[in-house]
Amino acid sequence: MMRAPKLRELAEAIKSLLARPATVGFPKEPCHVYEGFRGKPEFSEISCVGCGACAEVCPANAIIVEDDKITESKNSNFVRRLTVRYDACNFCGNCEAHCITEDGIKLTMEYDLAVPDRQLAREFIEHRLICCELCGTVLTTIKHLLWIYYKLGPLAWGNPNLMVTAQREMLPVEPGLPGEMLRRPDIFKVLCPKCRRNVMLNDMNG
Repeated sequence: MMRAPKLRELAEAIKSLLARPATVGFPKEPCHVYEGFRGKPEFSEISCVGCGACAEVCPANAIIVEDDKITESKNSNFVRRLTVRYDACNFCGNCEAHCITEDGIKLTMEYDLAVPDRQLAREFIEHRLICCELCGTVLTTIKHLLWIYYKLGPLAWGNPNLMVTAQREMLPVEPGLPGEMLRRPDIFKVLCPKCRRNVMLNDMNG
């Protein structure tokens, strides 16, 4: 024999029938995002220096660093492109936590990342590179060197690369061209560690 429903249960059933559906308005209406939500990471045009630290600590390999040569001649412009892939990102926050400038890349509160093509699920930022003026080896971005220069203050004058780069930004000077042999003036060029060692040894040994 079926027992008669309790009055409380009957009231809840009637209330549920008359109430509106308990669903969110998405996608017609954006969902409310709470503070601290981990949305897609974005680079800052102002604070990012292109050092690549974010790519080094990304466990999902969602940040790609590529150094591209624009022209074929030595001492020409190079560009470093940092690309973040949202389709591979797991939103762990390591990139933001280990950014050397603390504001170069930030996790936003943007969560609606659906796209028809995975190639569209990426954004990038570009920085001008600086290369060794003797062998053409890529050193880092100019913005990175200048950030280190201002971070160190007077101590930066102990490093020739920082000193030369900062002076050129204040008073633009065309980079010198490599000669047939190493000379003392080459000390005051932007050099990779190997070329600077060779220049110093040549200067000391004559």
